[in-house]
Amino acid sequence: MPFVRIDLFEGRTEEQKINLAKEVTEVVMKNTGASADAIHVFINDMEEGTYFPHGEMKRK
Repeated sequence: MPFVRIDLFEGRTEEQKINLAKEVTEVVMKNTGASADAIHVFINDMEEGTYFPHGEMKRK
């Protein structure tokens, strides 16, 4: 059962996230042979100020 986690800065529309999840599901199906029912896509909207690469705040 594939689980796919995607972290994005907040600001994408619901439609964009739905399309992303559908396309990711298709790619995972193609490359793993898993059925769509077995694939779970999690999209995490990260708020600005919650991402610190190299210890420095990342802004959009």
